[in-house]
Amino acid sequence: MAKRKTPKADKIVDLKPKAEKITDEQLAKVQSTISSINNHQMELGRMEARKHQLLHNLGSIQDQLTLLQEEFQKEYNTFDINIETGAINYPPENPSPPENGKTDKKD
Repeated sequence: MAKRKTPKADKIVDLKPKAEKITDEQLAKVQSTISSINNHQMELGRMEARKHQLLHNLGSIQDQLTLLQEEFQKEYNTFDINIETGAINYPPENPSPPENGKTDKKD
């Protein structure tokens, strides 16, 4: 093996003193960034809470619709209602089967 030309240093002395704090400008930037993150997380939490409330309300409204459909089924024997006009769409009556299994055809 080759010998070292310079002796191995036992300790490296850092003559530059270590900083104890970041600059005021850096502190302001990091505080602003953290504050922005916190505000966004808070807003997302509000939105999720509102979403949960709306989903709960939607479930209640859908339950009301189911009750109305049951009421219409009992009263009109169908719950197929035109929601624009209020017309009841009754199911077609069971037509009698064609004679001899043939349908009417016009040539």
